[in-house]
Amino acid sequence: MIESILLTAARIFTFNRQQHLTNASGFFFARGERLFLVTSRHVLFDEPSKHFPNRIEIELHIDPDNMARSTGFSMPLYRDGKAVWRQATDAAGEIDVAVLEINREALPKTTVFRAFTPAHLLAPDDQVEVGSSLLVVGFPLGFHDTLHHMPVVRQAIVASSFGLRFQGEGYFLTDARTHRGSSGAPVVMRTSEQKPELAGLPWMLLGIHSARLDVGTRDLKLDEALGLNCAWYADLLLILTKD
Repeated sequence: MIESILLTAARIFTFNRQQHLTNASGFFFARGERLFLVTSRHVLFDEPSKHFPNRIEIELHIDPDNMARSTGFSMPLYRDGKAVWRQATDAAGEIDVAVLEINREALPKTTVFRAFTPAHLLAPDDQVEVGSSLLVVGFPLGFHDTLHHMPVVRQAIVASSFGLRFQGEGYFLTDARTHRGSSGAPVVMRTSEQKPELAGLPWMLLGIHSARLDVGTRDLKLDEALGLNCAWYADLLLILTKD
């Protein structure tokens, strides 16, 4: 019995042609009949680090009776010289979230996955208290169940006032131990609501993990890292996945 939340996550490999560059995390999001891969925008393009992949590959489960069977699924990042992913900006600047539409017809017919939908996003009047328990589902440092190709989860809590844009940016803070490779992971909260549209996947999608935060004045010898991270608000996906 595989918990459904583990089937929402996708391990991402970035490539420049045949050269493997980095590993990252992502997840599936469905809007009607359309299917998207969600991850951090810096996974697909990052000017400061000179990270310019031209394609990605995700690992798919292809046998519901044997989760050890998987295959790679490659997706180009450019078509006719133009980026095929969607990203956004707001008044504060660029948002570190990107979505890439997946051609459902190209997926193996036996692919096993679960996808979040708009029903898994919070309503405007939903309240999330500071200190609420969260999970970050992904592949830190590429670590995962290498036999069954499953992600791992890290515990987190809401570390800033949920609903407020922390320092004017479109994200909230989480307190969690995270690593490289977690970028793009879903940040979720368990729900007890018995909504039919949440049947089989009783989790609310609160955010998309982006990066660790630190203090520039921290003494690297005397002070530990803050252990705080930014998670972009997931309601952005309603904009990025519109027709």
